[in-house]
Amino acid sequence: MNATATIAPAPQYMRALERANKVRLARAELKRKVAMDEIDAAEVILACPWEAQSMAVADLLMSQRRWGQTRCRKFLAQIPMSEKKTIGSMTDRQRRTLAAMLTTAERGRAWSATPWVTDSLTRA
Repeated sequence: MNATATIAPAPQYMRALERANKVRLARAELKRKVAMDEIDAAEVILACPWEAQSMAVADLLMSQRRWGQTRCRKFLAQIPMSEKKTIGSMTDRQRRTLAAMLTTAERGRAWSATPWVTDSLTRA
């Protein structure tokens, strides 16, 4: 006679908690890497790793050094995009545009909420 023991799977709510904790820890690590300049926010937006798929764009942008809520709002106002938009729900065009804007801002170009002001000042 063969006796086999079956282990009952964890209840659904426990599996959900485990998944939420896994995502939370992975996001914290991702934000830490962005804050320490180990990885660019533009790279995260283009690659869209699993931990960033349900993350709000503003959360990623504000994890960068010297980026607060006001700077994030002004930056996203250039492309009409909500701060609450998730990285995973962005279109390919939105990803490329946002990544290009971030790369330009990181290169040391004087960033302004109104880009034509800085362009007209640099031409004079």
